[in-house]
Amino acid sequence: MIRLIVFDLDGTLVDSRRDLADAANRLVATYGGRALPVEAVVRMVGEGVRLLVGRALEAAGANADLDEAVARFRAFYADCLLAHTRPYPGVEQMLATVGAGVPLAVLTNKPDDESRAVLEGLGLLGWFGRVVGGDSAWPRKPAPDGLLHLAADAGVEPHETLLVGDSVIDRRTARAAGCEMCLARYGFGFAAIPPDELDGSEWVIDTPEDLVALMRLRGGVGIGGA
Repeated sequence: MIRLIVFDLDGTLVDSRRDLADAANRLVATYGGRALPVEAVVRMVGEGVRLLVGRALEAAGANADLDEAVARFRAFYADCLLAHTRPYPGVEQMLATVGAGVPLAVLTNKPDDESRAVLEGLGLLGWFGRVVGGDSAWPRKPAPDGLLHLAADAGVEPHETLLVGDSVIDRRTARAAGCEMCLARYGFGFAAIPPDELDGSEWVIDTPEDLVALMRLRGGVGIGGA
């Protein structure tokens, strides 16, 4: 029985592709790099801001001090954080339903300040008891530490915890922690998951509302209804 649901952020709760790409392209332009297509930037997302910036600079043919570039990217991203980013359709309704019976948390490789700003700006922050970002005290995903901390903090066992995410990084995190995994096929990271990373044990959803039906089917605490 699932007693805690932990969500990834980008590509799972919110579609942030355009704003991430805009910030990345503004960054590489300052170093004389060529503009990158949105989907190219999207493929760089998921393992933390430092790796995203390094990949964007390399793909754009730009050279820069990485620490300086990360600081610039975060400033540029702060300017456009919510320009286009929105919850995926159905996210609010899904959170209202599953959150009525099961504690919810967020585990993301996005820095904590940006994560909270996005969630608060979109009216989603109140659903989550804890938010663990990529610059927290715990190693970033796919290390299981943050996920195990959230489970322990909620007083539940790893096997009673469901991680909902869209990427191979999320899948590896759940596997390392011994948690259940739900993959969001609608998210922008799903297409890049190697087939051999999947073993058939994963829950798979095509819309956020699908999670409600799966929780009812598989016995989420307090998730009632037909």
